[in-house]
Amino acid sequence: MEYTHLGRSGLSVSRLCLGTMNFGPETTEADSHAIMDRAHEHGLNFFDTANVYGWKQGEGVTEQIIGRWFAQGGNRRERTVVATKLYGSMGDWPNDNKLSALNIRRAADASLKRLQTDYIDLYQMHHVDRETPWDEIWEAFSVLRQQGKVIYFGSSNFAGWHIAQAQEAARTRGFLGLVSEQSIYNLMTRWVELEVLPAAKHYGLGVIPWSPLHGGLLGGVLRKQREGTASRGASGRSADALEKYRDTIDAYEKLCAELGEDPANVGLAWLLHQDGVTAPIIGPRTVEQLDNSLRAAELKLDAEVLGKLDELFPAPAPNGSKPAPEAYAW
Repeated sequence: MEYTHLGRSGLSVSRLCLGTMNFGPETTEADSHAIMDRAHEHGLNFFDTANVYGWKQGEGVTEQIIGRWFAQGGNRRERTVVATKLYGSMGDWPNDNKLSALNIRRAADASLKRLQTDYIDLYQMHHVDRETPWDEIWEAFSVLRQQGKVIYFGSSNFAGWHIAQAQEAARTRGFLGLVSEQSIYNLMTRWVELEVLPAAKHYGLGVIPWSPLHGGLLGGVLRKQREGTASRGASGRSADALEKYRDTIDAYEKLCAELGEDPANVGLAWLLHQDGVTAPIIGPRTVEQLDNSLRAAELKLDAEVLGKLDELFPAPAPNGSKPAPEAYAW
């Protein structure tokens, strides 16, 4: 496994990040523990979760599963860079969500308890809070850092100008600020290339793509449908996207077949070739799926293949892959 620094920080993380959103709803606790053990065997040290995962309000099901895994010992906690998030509603009462100083304090303490640890490596804002001033947010975060409860801070689902706001506010306080941004990013969803990626690069944030396979549509969905091996069918937005982009996805799967590679690994490898990307989040539901994902970390795509992928999934602007403002101006 290769490692890289998370943004401009000195923190070393694996080039693939283990996403845990399936732990609880889709994957049993025993299987979740087995996946995390196997991840360590493969050298993955970067795990991502959130206080709302498990989707039972206020329970933090997934964090609890990870906490009981840490409690087994064997240096599980020490070998893991654990990233969790706050923002989503953990109750029906006022101040049970978003980024007020009060909720930051309560949410951090609750996550620490569920995770059965005394510190969080990377604490991420799951969404921007347009109603809470940055001075309040950074003051609350600085207290957590002074208390030794959190080491690094990150954002998720921020616009480029939100990153700039956050970093400039942190600068005035002499605070390190953000070291990462977690955004949806994949071949089919490249909007972050306009402003988020340039902002992250300017401010030294590592980018952690979520949904790297666009809900499974880049994971060989058509082949699996033909073979009858699809573990779950496309529904909702995924089903609509599949019908809309069926020809493109079919051409993508044919290109992957010519390369002799699994489409999922090609999609992940493409992200690893993008400047500024630290580690795509993989969300295996089984140990086998985890094992199969490791190929992506060693897969090298040449310029010709990268060019063909750009033709199939072009950048989201008339002027090609240029960032803003050139993407939509002269």
